[in-house]
Amino acid sequence: MVETLKKGVRVTGTQRDKLAADLRRKYDGGKSIRTIAAETGRSYGFVHRLLSESGVRLRSRGGATRAKKARP
Repeated sequence: MVETLKKGVRVTGTQRDKLAADLRRKYDGGKSIRTIAAETGRSYGFVHRLLSESGVRLRSRGGATRAKKARP
Protein backbone atom coordinates (compact mmCIF):
# COMPACT_ATOMS: atom_id res chain seq x y z
CA MET A 1 0.00 0.00 0.00
CA VAL A 2 1.25 3.46 -0.85
CA GLU A 3 1.95 5.79 2.02
CA THR A 4 0.81 9.37 1.65
CA LEU A 5 3.60 11.39 0.09
CA LYS A 6 4.12 15.09 0.60
CA LYS A 7 3.50 17.26 -2.43
CA GLY A 8 6.67 18.49 -4.06
CA VAL A 9 8.88 15.70 -2.72
CA ARG A 10 10.84 14.14 -5.57
CA VAL A 11 10.36 10.44 -6.07
CA THR A 12 13.27 8.81 -7.88
CA GLY A 13 14.94 5.49 -8.50
CA THR A 14 13.57 2.33 -6.95
CA GLN A 15 11.11 4.30 -4.84
CA ARG A 16 9.58 5.71 -8.05
CA ASP A 17 9.44 2.24 -9.61
CA LYS A 18 7.68 0.81 -6.55
CA LEU A 19 5.24 3.71 -6.47
CA ALA A 20 4.50 3.31 -10.20
CA ALA A 21 3.81 -0.41 -9.74
CA ASP A 22 1.47 0.26 -6.81
CA LEU A 23 -0.37 3.02 -8.67
CA ARG A 24 -0.72 0.72 -11.66
CA ARG A 25 -2.28 -2.02 -9.49
CA LYS A 26 -4.78 0.48 -8.11
CA TYR A 27 -5.60 1.87 -11.57
CA ASP A 28 -5.93 -1.59 -13.11
CA GLY A 29 -8.19 -2.48 -10.17
CA GLY A 30 -10.63 0.19 -11.31
CA LYS A 31 -9.71 3.26 -9.28
CA SER A 32 -9.69 6.61 -11.03
CA ILE A 33 -6.62 8.80 -11.34
CA ARG A 34 -8.32 11.41 -9.13
CA THR A 35 -9.04 8.85 -6.41
CA ILE A 36 -5.45 7.59 -6.51
CA ALA A 37 -4.14 11.15 -6.37
CA ALA A 38 -6.27 11.90 -3.30
CA GLU A 39 -5.17 8.69 -1.56
CA THR A 40 -1.47 9.32 -2.17
CA GLY A 41 -1.48 13.07 -1.59
CA ARG A 42 -0.07 13.72 -5.06
CA SER A 43 -1.49 15.77 -7.90
CA TYR A 44 -3.61 14.41 -10.72
CA GLY A 45 -0.83 15.33 -13.17
CA PHE A 46 1.82 13.45 -11.20
CA VAL A 47 -0.27 10.28 -11.04
CA HIS A 48 -1.21 10.57 -14.73
CA ARG A 49 2.44 11.07 -15.73
CA LEU A 50 3.68 8.17 -13.61
CA LEU A 51 1.03 5.82 -15.02
CA SER A 52 1.88 6.92 -18.57
CA GLU A 53 5.62 6.46 -17.97
CA SER A 54 5.03 2.93 -16.67
CA GLY A 55 3.18 1.95 -19.86
CA VAL A 56 -0.37 1.83 -18.53
CA ARG A 57 -3.06 2.12 -21.20
CA LEU A 58 -5.26 4.86 -19.80
CA ARG A 59 -9.02 4.46 -19.91
CA SER A 60 -11.15 6.95 -21.78
CA ARG A 61 -13.09 9.50 -19.79
CA GLY A 62 -16.22 8.17 -18.14
CA GLY A 63 -19.44 9.64 -16.96
CA ALA A 64 -22.63 10.67 -18.65
CA THR A 65 -22.52 12.21 -22.08
CA ARG A 66 -25.02 14.57 -23.56
CA ALA A 67 -27.41 12.89 -25.92
CA LYS A 68 -29.95 14.51 -28.18
CA LYS A 69 -33.44 14.39 -26.72
CA ALA A 70 -35.81 12.10 -28.52
CA ARG A 71 -38.66 13.92 -30.18
CA PRO A 72 -42.16 12.85 -29.15
